Amino acid sequence: QVQLVESGGGLVQAGGSLRLSCVVSGTRFSHYAMAWYRQTPKNQRDLVAAIANTGSTKYADSVKGRFSISRDNAKNTVYLQMNSLKPEDTAVYYCNAGFNAPIFSSWGQGTQVTVSS
Repeated sequence: QVQLVESGGGLVQAGGSLRLSCVVSGTRFSHYAMAWYRQTPKNQRDLVAAIANTGSTKYADSVKGRFSISRDNAKNTVYLQMNSLKPEDTAVYYCNAGFNAPIFSSWGQGTQVTVSS
């Protein structure tokens, strides 16, 4: 059974930084592209960044130049470095497999990111 455990969220002032982590278990992590999504109470879960198992990356336009996704296959972990945070980045952040759409049917609990102005 696949398990996704996100961590690293918190409360930060605008302009600050956070680093999110997602540990994946129960599957062959290195086989999959991985992605970060975010969801606010008003919105659907939107893709923020993705990284292929080859290392190729892509980002939502709203985070380009500020966020960076990376992975450590030895630790079954995907990271999201978030810099120059804005209040509109406030959301619950989740990870899942897949480069264009989520692959795993189950999601982790997410990690809350709150950016104050």
